[in-house]
Amino acid sequence: MEFGNMNTALSNLAAESPPCSHPFWGGMSMSAVCETNHTALFFTLLNTLITLNPKIGDPCGRVKPVEKTEIIYDFIVVGGGAGGSVVAGRLSEIDKWKVLLIEAGPDEPAGAEIPSYLQAYLGTSLDWKYKTTNESYACLSNNRSCSWPRGKNLGGCTSHHGMAYHRGHPKDYERWDEMGCKGWTWKEVFPYFLMSEDNREIGRVSSKYHGTGGIMTVERFPWQPAFAWSILEAANETGLGVSEDLVGDQITGFTVAQTLSKNGVRQSTAAAYLRRYRDKKNLQVVLNATVTTVLFRKKNAYGVKYVKNGKTYTVKARHEIILSGGTINSPKILLDSGIGPKEVLKSAKVPLVHDLPGVGENLHNHVSYGLDFTLDEPPESELNIASSDLYLYNQTGPLSSTGLAQVTGILASTFTTKDDPDIQIFFAGYQAVCTSKIGITDLATHDNRETVRFTSVNLHSKSRGRITIKSNDPLVAPVIWSNELSHKEDREIILQGIRFIQTLANSSVMAKHKLKQVKEPSKECSHYEYDSDDYWLCEVQWNTRPENHQAGSCKMGSADDPMAVVDPTLKVRGIGKLRVADASVMPQVVSGNPVAAINMIGERCADFIKKSYM
Repeated sequence: MEFGNMNTALSNLAAESPPCSHPFWGGMSMSAVCETNHTALFFTLLNTLITLNPKIGDPCGRVKPVEKTEIIYDFIVVGGGAGGSVVAGRLSEIDKWKVLLIEAGPDEPAGAEIPSYLQAYLGTSLDWKYKTTNESYACLSNNRSCSWPRGKNLGGCTSHHGMAYHRGHPKDYERWDEMGCKGWTWKEVFPYFLMSEDNREIGRVSSKYHGTGGIMTVERFPWQPAFAWSILEAANETGLGVSEDLVGDQITGFTVAQTLSKNGVRQSTAAAYLRRYRDKKNLQVVLNATVTTVLFRKKNAYGVKYVKNGKTYTVKARHEIILSGGTINSPKILLDSGIGPKEVLKSAKVPLVHDLPGVGENLHNHVSYGLDFTLDEPPESELNIASSDLYLYNQTGPLSSTGLAQVTGILASTFTTKDDPDIQIFFAGYQAVCTSKIGITDLATHDNRETVRFTSVNLHSKSRGRITIKSNDPLVAPVIWSNELSHKEDREIILQGIRFIQTLANSSVMAKHKLKQVKEPSKECSHYEYDSDDYWLCEVQWNTRPENHQAGSCKMGSADDPMAVVDPTLKVRGIGKLRVADASVMPQVVSGNPVAAINMIGERCADFIKKSYM
């Protein structure tokens, strides 16, 4: 195996003095997640070069964590993911405020900055590895348990997701308003999307809908496989439509999505919102520290306990504590702290601080099912010496994108209208990633042919589950019951998406590729005629594909909603000096990839706080 420019680059790096006194050495290596066999040297070299590259691994631009926290801060933010990084970064803009961010995991590894490596680190120590239990309608083939990976690192899931930039659409926020979230209409949240956005494609997309100069870079990846454009041709041919911008004038159709990336490198929320403030003395970050409980005095939050290296510490807040642990961990922390349904707390032997029935309820997710297809070409790995050299040289080529995952479509089922679409189509294939040691990358090759996947996603889930605890030990995992697909309409919407996929697959454009559906009828559904509606409705339940878009477990609502956990300013009801800012506050998850909406929630939370104390 010839390593060409990689060896040259490594020699050049070795000859140079370290660019800074305390460079970040990259965390978990690529070799730790990749099957290496005879390619061990290749992955070692690639990991080293990625780690030391200032444009990729950013070894001198990382946040320097503190090992020991101070006694008291003005604000404590729990969780450094899509919401918490925004809140902490924005609060640190006020020089007189001292802000602490507590993150349960380490900094994001250098390998995660490569767009093609989406999800490669899930299933490792950088993942909470949550699983649901006792499912009756979903994930039946997996012992009635759905896998819900969640990022356990600075950046949270934004270090693992596909980076698609989508806001949902205006009807989502009108629904929020109707559900008691006053101040959250599309008109009112729109400026906060613009506040965070630095769109690099104004002209192709309209400045009417996009902003520049914000913290998060939004642009398309530098590379797309040729088959991505064939999908758009097929969408035009079949009348399903093409859109230049799914948050623009035409919100339905297929597109090569814009992403939260910068010049071919992943941009997690932590990279965008924390690294720029790394030199501010009023912002401190503590890593590998798990918050176990919030502390209260007369129903006012005044501090938190966290565990680091097996020891428990207490830190206090003068003003407020903001939970941004995500849809699973934020309600869990509340429950562990004595806030939630009194019967749940009594059963778990947790002392009651405040009876709040909605904590852990209203849990829901986007759920999907995928069809695999083969193309008339042999499989070829996009991860090789040539593509790695190209990426190291100028961050272009297959490693600079997510392959077909950057292509998506938004459509409407018969249950709704085109201005309120409820189906998303995802794609997978042509991804420059290694064979995973833990099997997260699950697109297998069929018949020794290039294989791609088309996935139907229900965006308007009506099924609701819950999160509870059964122990007063906060380090014990929560009990998660998703109840996904329990509502018949949820299954029907996925079925209609499958039919859209087949329409796309049967186009003359796809015929040129000799696209062929992989037909592997499952034993559990074999009593139905293959390709009948009943067959697919059965398959969806047995071989469910949960998306990582969980929401709703600390829902926002009005004072007269007994199940609302936070008010429209994100304050926990009945408790002082405590807010929640993450996807858990969404009364209904937005109709699309949710990360931009979670960033918006973080922006609003910081703004609420600034207006309260300044």
